[in-house]
Amino acid sequence: MSSDTSADTAPLDALIAEVVAQEERLQFSTFSADDAWMLGSRLRALGVERALAITIDIALGEQRLFHCALPGTSAHNGSWIERKKATVREFGTSSYLVGLLTKRGGGVFEAQPWIDPLRFAGHGGGFPITIRGTGVVGTIAVSGQPQEVDHALIVEALTAHLGA
Repeated sequence: MSSDTSADTAPLDALIAEVVAQEERLQFSTFSADDAWMLGSRLRALGVERALAITIDIALGEQRLFHCALPGTSAHNGSWIERKKATVREFGTSSYLVGLLTKRGGGVFEAQPWIDPLRFAGHGGGFPITIRGTGVVGTIAVSGQPQEVDHALIVEALTAHLGA
């Protein structure tokens, strides 16, 4: 009995291609503390408007420029934020994409022998701040909702902020 593995992986492949395209499209020409404040405020407004229990963090390098925890979150969300940020810094891409690529390879990111699951997370909600022509300079992270929602909130806010 054979199965068509290309048909089995087609939805995952399409999602990976979508996330790759988002990361290419959602890049900055410059990034400042003002950008962090506006972007963080936009994410907070989306969370409040939708009654989402989320924690938001934006950092330039290691410097935290924006951090906010909405009602219903806990310190545990902060731990997830740090793991997602570490994943973005280590791999230079979104934490969602890292997890999806590992899944596409048949594995679970946190179960890889070279990954410390207390330090890294291959779950949606960590996104690179990329300056076009320079590379990744910071991170945007959201924690509190299912990984697809955390990722989508960041993409929505970046799309509006960048007019992309």
